[in-house]
Amino acid sequence: MALHGLGKVTIGVPNVAETIAYYTDFGLQHRGDGVFATLSGGEQLQIVHAPTRRLVELTVAADDPDDIAAITRRLRAHDVPVEDAGAFLHAVEPITGVQVQVAVRPRILIEPPVLTTPYNGPGRIDRWGRAPFIGRTEPVRPHKLGHAVLGSVDLETTMRFFTEGLGFKVSDYMGDKAAFLRCSVEHHNVLVMAAPVNFLHHTSWQVDDVDEVGRGAHAMLEGNPERHIWGLGRHYAGANFFWYLKDPAGNFSEYYSDMDTVPEDELWSPEVLNGLQGLYAWGPPPPPSFLEPDDLAALMTGAHSTS
Repeated sequence: MALHGLGKVTIGVPNVAETIAYYTDFGLQHRGDGVFATLSGGEQLQIVHAPTRRLVELTVAADDPDDIAAITRRLRAHDVPVEDAGAFLHAVEPITGVQVQVAVRPRILIEPPVLTTPYNGPGRIDRWGRAPFIGRTEPVRPHKLGHAVLGSVDLETTMRFFTEGLGFKVSDYMGDKAAFLRCSVEHHNVLVMAAPVNFLHHTSWQVDDVDEVGRGAHAMLEGNPERHIWGLGRHYAGANFFWYLKDPAGNFSEYYSDMDTVPEDELWSPEVLNGLQGLYAWGPPPPPSFLEPDDLAALMTGAHSTS
């Protein structure tokens, strides 16, 4: 696959300073002016001002300029205007209005690789003595941006932009309401779902293991219980461990670990998952505010929201 993951998201919010403070607590490195870096992926988040919360721009990483040229041809064949500058292209997803940049970026290499976490099991001892996570005292720092989830008022058109235009592959469907799309070996990098208004549902950030998912959420909730949305649990689609929190603008952010991978496209067959089947294999049931965020009505009217 010529694409190899998400490069960066730019999120517009009405309350920039509060949102910057939140993502600093979340474990991203603030480099100034609302730009944040992950531990392994470089600058992958930018917070900018907008009247209401929204995804302003999504950057997709490609290997070389030939990939950019091929995507440019496909988008123009679908009558999508494209600005092609050789090492990157710029287009606008026609339904959500999200600006999409495909740029030549180096592949994210985690060096040295994170070692396997030893977990004991029935009749199997992989570690002796106290569990090593007890010695983890440093703040949790996400390695990279994993995926973003978008609500679209025209699911089919937005899906075609990502699949037929950019070259994403479908990993699984949630009935006819959503699709998990990948541009890397991970199960999904973008999820597009049918919604009454175009909006950003959440961004997801990879950490080492389930202990880091829990440690990160625990630290975020100390003194700020209102940040909690949903977790701890394990998804069915993608199989990753998850915990969701809410930033001061109303966007959800997810710590995740242990996601399914697709080494070869022909070795993976998409499933059609019904109801809540794709959302979780175990964990607490998703709250209504996760399925339909509390500020959807405000977003539909264009009202300011920092709830």
